[in-house]
Amino acid sequence: MTPISHLSRPEEAFPNQRGTLQSAYLDGQKITYQLIGDQAVFESDILLSPDNLQERNDVHMDGTGRAKASSRWPNKIIYYAIDPALPNQTRVKDAIAHWEANTPIRFVQRTTQRGYVLFRVGSGCSSNVGFSGSQQYINLGSNCTTGNTIHEIGHTIGLWHEHSRVDRDAYVTINTANITTGYESDFQTYTQRGLDGFDYQGGLDFGSIMLYGSYDFSKNGQPTMTKKDGSTFASQRVSLSTTDIKTIRYMYP
Repeated sequence: MTPISHLSRPEEAFPNQRGTLQSAYLDGQKITYQLIGDQAVFESDILLSPDNLQERNDVHMDGTGRAKASSRWPNKIIYYAIDPALPNQTRVKDAIAHWEANTPIRFVQRTTQRGYVLFRVGSGCSSNVGFSGSQQYINLGSNCTTGNTIHEIGHTIGLWHEHSRVDRDAYVTINTANITTGYESDFQTYTQRGLDGFDYQGGLDFGSIMLYGSYDFSKNGQPTMTKKDGSTFASQRVSLSTTDIKTIRYMYP
């Protein structure tokens, strides 16, 4: 297995590109996202399909966002395919091996299954969230590492970013004045978006592979997030944390 390296910047679907801010409803709740070309991008690396978005609130919520039961992969199996054009496929295989070694999730190469994830070439690192029941994607640019791939698989399995927990304000301070214009909504909690997020017990996990670092999306070199004591922290893209693993085991018993 190739070494898994740390990451100096967060995952982005389209690095160095900004879209227009749009509003729509996701799971019956109003959200703000960026429209870059014809792609709806949420929280910088989460792809939303037209099926995810509605122009008005006419969706019944079951109270658990993308982590709800219908968005989990049946039988803990993720069917997948790898685009032959994707370079460095070892990062995908290593990321899959890491997930299988630490969680009950199993990856099976797709044959005729309708619901599956395709690993393909992208501008940056991005993915859909949860099980859609049809073809969905994990996009990997040339700079996306094995660690980034582990992170994106986390979204595919059903995880949101760690800092969007509803209780995160007890652990971190968001410095809105330092956030790059257009990315402010990436730092909202589920409550601020009107979504009910799935929060595993124990509070915010500073070791989570799904967490941004203190300086991610800073417009002035100052931290966008700090701990409550004012200290900063780095993101890690080495491995799933103990709490990441417990969360998945809870979601997929």
